[in-house]
Amino acid sequence: MQISGQSALVTGGGSGLGEALVRLLVDQGAKVAILDINADGARRVAAETGALACPCDIIDGASVEAALDAATQAHGVPRLVLNVAGIGTARRIIAKDGTPAPLADFERVVRVNLIGTYNVTRLAVARIARLEPLDDGERGVVLCTASVAAYDGQVGQEAYSASKGGVVSMTLPMARDLAQWGIRVATVAPGLFATPLMNELPEAVQQSLAASIPFPKRLGRPDEFAELAAHIITNRHLNGEVIRLDGALRMAPR
Repeated sequence: MQISGQSALVTGGGSGLGEALVRLLVDQGAKVAILDINADGARRVAAETGALACPCDIIDGASVEAALDAATQAHGVPRLVLNVAGIGTARRIIAKDGTPAPLADFERVVRVNLIGTYNVTRLAVARIARLEPLDDGERGVVLCTASVAAYDGQVGQEAYSASKGGVVSMTLPMARDLAQWGIRVATVAPGLFATPLMNELPEAVQQSLAASIPFPKRLGRPDEFAELAAHIITNRHLNGEVIRLDGALRMAPR
């Protein structure tokens, strides 16, 4: 699908990988709505790019519907649904003193990363399915964001790995479900990227993490994530696939 002229929504577009994707899509002529619980971040990126800020809680159906309504009113039904929003946590299943991890922490990460991705997708594709098809019968593209932690989860990453593993696992059945409607689905599993969250770590820690990447020996750049997402959109034969973007990194246990 061509990017220019298309209506797109990007969850988590107020910072990091999502922000880079918003900027690339706008540069390539898309009309972009930013769905982010971080209203200030969404408004900042919108003001700098001309995108539409839609403060939104992706695990709340009414909030997502309201954001979709706003995006549709401004730009038309979004044919490009780009799920980037997510949260992380690091908590061992039992602490050193034997105390079990709070179940609420696990539930929160799974709700945002997995259920939130599914929630936005289910509501958005119901609208896309009613649109007229474009070339090759294509109506829309869904991009999801997983993580290499889905495959190489580290100590304390049970919640994060489970949530991202769920995104990986639902990619193919979702693509099969939506094939009859001409909607493609693909997922990117990023490795270690230079995002605002990563930048909060001490420089020595960042350098150590970068050194663990075989090549190139540096953290990934958000624009490299955005470039892959754009290729997925434009390559009409990419469907039902999960692509690692990690410089051949395989995470150590800790």
